[in-house]
Amino acid sequence: MARRALGPAGLQIVQAVRAVLPADDRPVVVACSGGADSMAVARAVAQLARSGGSRPPVASAVVIDHGLQAGSAEVALRVAERLQAIGVEVRIRRVQVAADSADGLEAAARRARYAALCELAGPESLVLLGHTLDDQAETVLLGLARGSGTRSLAGMPAAFGAGPRFLRPLLGVRRTTTAQACREWGLDIWSDPQNDDPSFARVRVRRNVLPMLEAELGPGIAEALARTAAIARQDADALDEIAAPLLPAVGEGLAVSVLRGTPEAISARVLRGWLIAGGVDQPSYAHLRAVQALVNDWHGQAGIDLPGGFRVTRVEGVLRLGRTPHIVGGAGARIC
Repeated sequence: MARRALGPAGLQIVQAVRAVLPADDRPVVVACSGGADSMAVARAVAQLARSGGSRPPVASAVVIDHGLQAGSAEVALRVAERLQAIGVEVRIRRVQVAADSADGLEAAARRARYAALCELAGPESLVLLGHTLDDQAETVLLGLARGSGTRSLAGMPAAFGAGPRFLRPLLGVRRTTTAQACREWGLDIWSDPQNDDPSFARVRVRRNVLPMLEAELGPGIAEALARTAAIARQDADALDEIAAPLLPAVGEGLAVSVLRGTPEAISARVLRGWLIAGGVDQPSYAHLRAVQALVNDWHGQAGIDLPGGFRVTRVEGVLRLGRTPHIVGGAGARIC
């Protein structure tokens, strides 16, 4: 890889990535789609790998081929070639995405992607993701639209998974900066056509909602939404810490007595955490209210059906989470 002087955008990316790298010798893997955001992360990792005394000692990446578009295998190969050209070791994994998943294509693709990343990166590696401040702003607006509470407004965490092992170094960096960094570095990038497909809510937020808010309320909306996420996450984390001791072990039922008399800010978190641990992906406010009726308005009613082919029933004072018969749907995205 030819050496290039760092431009201002490239320097910002390198500094953001350097800030999250560990002081130990754990391997670092970049999840790379070939877009500007993940390519910028990969290039920054390669920059740090070849600089004396910096972590990581070896730059590597994983390219996931979801197989959802014609020619996706060829795209993955081109992305791998571009990564190899900047000194990054690459592995490609084709995954199967259940297009008929009860909780939608995006959720199914996310599950398949994280499962492959966990397998290929191995349990000791840190995995860097390319989500930016713009992605965070979009996530907050989508969470607001779902109306599912403070945790939804908290957006994406900067670090998650056991360890944690998944890191998002660019949550303070604008998408325009990653694009400029790629130009400074002379990197070819791939534009996913699904990023322009208005059938996806996130695309409509990106193309229509955020620009409208900027036009009507003034600049800085994305940054304000990201700040809101950071503040909401602090509050949500504190309430989750109070709720955590009330959660049963994974796979066990949730006693109604645990929820009765508990402030709703806590009981709702216990209920939501229990559902997510059982595999329900992103239960909405409406879903939580429906399940809470099994606690607060119990009169022998049938179970509550939830996304992903799940059903909650009440049996002898205990809430039970099981599969809905004859409905195909994957479990929520599990982070290894």
